Amino acid sequence: MRGRAICNLYNVTTTQEAMRQLFRGFAYTDKAGNLEPGSIYPDRLAPIIRHDGQGLELVRARWGMPSPPSVLKTARDPGVTNVRNTSSPHWRRWLGPAHRCLVPVTSFAEPLGSGKGNQWFAAANDVPMFFAGIEVRGWQSVRKVKDGETTDDLFAFLTTAPNATVGAIHPKAMPVILIDPKEWEEWLSAPFVEAVKLQRPLAEGGLRLIEHPV
Repeated sequence: MRGRAICNLYNVTTTQEAMRQLFRGFAYTDKAGNLEPGSIYPDRLAPIIRHDGQGLELVRARWGMPSPPSVLKTARDPGVTNVRNTSSPHWRRWLGPAHRCLVPVTSFAEPLGSGKGNQWFAAANDVPMFFAGIEVRGWQSVRKVKDGETTDDLFAFLTTAPNATVGAIHPKAMPVILIDPKEWEEWLSAPFVEAVKLQRPLAEGGLRLIEHPV
């Protein structure tokens, strides 16, 4: 990816109990173990909510979906953290409901450039928010040369054109953020022809600028 990275750092402080309460109308299983709140970086494990065949499950997966083979110069695949072009054949196989997930987030960062650090964003009214994600399970690849081939559950999230709040910092893109429970359910279950309509900027006024992650 050329240019400045798009949201390659975010923070999660939502408790596991809080997430369970958000989805109390669904069959829901927590398989994530003890989650520590804090910042998430590429290729690290992070919580996601995905389908388990009977309902939903909270698990940990590695941030970075498989890269298109055409962009790899070696056997190592560092993964793709965010996905914009959902019409690409490479991504199309993972856009059905079975591979969609919700990525809990309480704040996210965009780089200011020129070594100035990051600008952090959080929900304007502290409402729960999720990135619209996709995931794949049991993927074999070489993520780090020293580790050799590993088998991992992987995820990434969608991006879209930025709203004015994010665009002032990063004019190219922003994560697809869902704050309405109806949108959470639609992203997890609707045919993609309907779910893709959620790949849009968060409405103006939905985010606030913060100095530090929350």
